[in-house]
Amino acid sequence: MLKKIMITILTLLSITSCSSNNNDNKPQEEANTNKTSVSESTDQKKTITVTTTFLADMVNELIGDKANVELIIPAGGDPHIYEAKPEDYTKITDADLVLYHGLHFEGKMMDALENSGYAVTSTFSKDKIGEMDQDGKTIEDPHFWFDIDLYKEAFKNTADKLKELYADDDEMIKVIDKNYDRYAKELDDLDQYIKDKLDQLPDEQKYLITPHDAFNYFSRRYDIKVMAPQGVTTESEVSNKDLEDTAQFIADHKIKAVFSESTTNPERMEKLADIVKSKGFETKVVGGDGEELFSDSLAEKGKDGDNYIDMYKHNIDLIVDNLK
Repeated sequence: MLKKIMITILTLLSITSCSSNNNDNKPQEEANTNKTSVSESTDQKKTITVTTTFLADMVNELIGDKANVELIIPAGGDPHIYEAKPEDYTKITDADLVLYHGLHFEGKMMDALENSGYAVTSTFSKDKIGEMDQDGKTIEDPHFWFDIDLYKEAFKNTADKLKELYADDDEMIKVIDKNYDRYAKELDDLDQYIKDKLDQLPDEQKYLITPHDAFNYFSRRYDIKVMAPQGVTTESEVSNKDLEDTAQFIADHKIKAVFSESTTNPERMEKLADIVKSKGFETKVVGGDGEELFSDSLAEKGKDGDNYIDMYKHNIDLIVDNLK
């Protein structure tokens, strides 16, 4: 009898021990399973860091949401004067691919970008790059996106870098090629739209006055004269003489309207209009309520002008409607 009791006790202890060991292992096994799942989910998409909304739009047109896109300079930000934050440098170092404009557009971040990124303007020939005088120095004009042919070249460069990034993924290569062909055609259509709209303007009204010299590529491509009291970057100083000369030009040519920009202080154009008025002519300041021109940034997501094509159409419609 005693022997049977001892056997029963030993059996119960054995069962309890096994049950305890199995339960102890479960949380660790579940933790390992969850960790693998999170890791796989995180690793599925590559991370692409871009400096501006223009480049974010390029990547979106080529691959949509198939990558995690990190934007450094937010919509409405001014790249000329943007001060990089510590987390911006983390975005650069942690990315699988870094894309930036070049031509010193991102002036305060150039060292980090040149070491880690790819400039989409790197293939531009010297004769295609505009030059400007700023404070007595000749500098490259970075606002290439207002020349659609140059924008297409930068878009092609972006597509090529993405194909390098996804070199082992045949399906992604097909997606990039297909979207490149589609969007290149849309850019051709946009170019024609702009030409047709500008044909509505009489030659004597083909003058564009803006706060800073961001539209010289636009001028060169579409034969419209541009003038601004400030230089090619918003860092340059605006002298009273610059304002006086611009105001006199407006009064002499009876230019109907001057335009604010989304990334500059609108008060400057109001001051310019006041000086024009003192010279015996009144010009309208176009700005406010979403009527600013986009120059150095696209609009915030969900607003008019939040992609390149809509931005350009917004600008050209605003210009023509107020000058004709």
